[in-house]
Amino acid sequence: MLGTLAAERAANDIEVLSRAGLPVDEFLDEARTVLGTVVPHLAACIGTHDPVTEMLTSGRKFGDLALHDASDPLFAILEYGGAESTTFSAITQAVGMRAAGLGDEGSSVRLDRLIRPMFGYDDELRLAFRDGAGLWGGIALFRGADDRAFDEREVAWAAGLSGAFARGVRVGTLAQLGGAPMIDTSVDGPAVVIIDAADEIARMSSGAQQRLLQLGEAADSTDPIGTVYALVTAARRMVATPDAALPRARVRTRSGIWLVLHASPLSACDGVTGEVVVTIEEARPSEVVDLVVAAFALTPRERDVTAMVLRGAETRDIAGTLHLSAYTVQDHLKSIFDKAGVRSRRELITKVYLDQYLTRNDQPVGPSGWYLPG
Repeated sequence: MLGTLAAERAANDIEVLSRAGLPVDEFLDEARTVLGTVVPHLAACIGTHDPVTEMLTSGRKFGDLALHDASDPLFAILEYGGAESTTFSAITQAVGMRAAGLGDEGSSVRLDRLIRPMFGYDDELRLAFRDGAGLWGGIALFRGADDRAFDEREVAWAAGLSGAFARGVRVGTLAQLGGAPMIDTSVDGPAVVIIDAADEIARMSSGAQQRLLQLGEAADSTDPIGTVYALVTAARRMVATPDAALPRARVRTRSGIWLVLHASPLSACDGVTGEVVVTIEEARPSEVVDLVVAAFALTPRERDVTAMVLRGAETRDIAGTLHLSAYTVQDHLKSIFDKAGVRSRRELITKVYLDQYLTRNDQPVGPSGWYLPG
């Protein structure tokens, strides 16, 4: 039974945590614990998403689900394959499967193929972490056949936490910016994974194995191969959409670097093979700008101003291009600096482009325009 005082206290605690500047892992662990005091559950799975592309970037499991990663590829296939109506991308805030009339057999592909047969759970509550910038992540809570179903009051209360969880992940992303990698992040050659038409790993380079290990360093982290399969499934869906962009996900590792994962269907002379290649490489500055700027929670006009600042434009050029007065540009800059936690344009550029790049001034650049291996 949802107690009013306990629910209000827990919601306030999560709100405070979301503004505390905690790293993402620490925020999610503490917020999930508070959530469980009001909405008890047997197990939980938390994912973070690239807010711009809505692709899965990491996962964490707690309770009965901890260390059970064998079904993660199937989860990713169901989440991004288009057959399920309650994916995190599809829901606005929260949904309880039984409360929404989706708990019976045949109502949900995810429950029928994964949740019940693989884990024995009978109900699921999903909460999407959303704000104006997009989908930052989501949490799935599970109850067993002997437990009561999540009721409408619990679902409604959880829905009210969507913005706070989004803020916590966004603020946590900012908290992790600006720190130079403390360990050697180089890998042995290209990082490439090929998934065949039967959804099996056909080939994987040693560089990919190293990158996936870097992505799975966090405590309670799920196998990052789930992110690979999410991209693979999304890539297969985009084949039927002309001019669709290839799916990608930007991920910051615990060692402090940004990686970008791309997926692309492979073709043979006689047509599509069903194979998909996923590449994992260190992200160039231009590939993370929109994600980092999204973390600042800027208004659309502030994003326009920031984009020009990052290109080196002066105030008069920004004013002329955006049809603003110089005084209005300065007002926007002050707000941008406050939100980004910086005091100048130079500090803003440093924070966006990260020490990951700025510490390499002496490293030679190759013909591709990127740094040569050290």
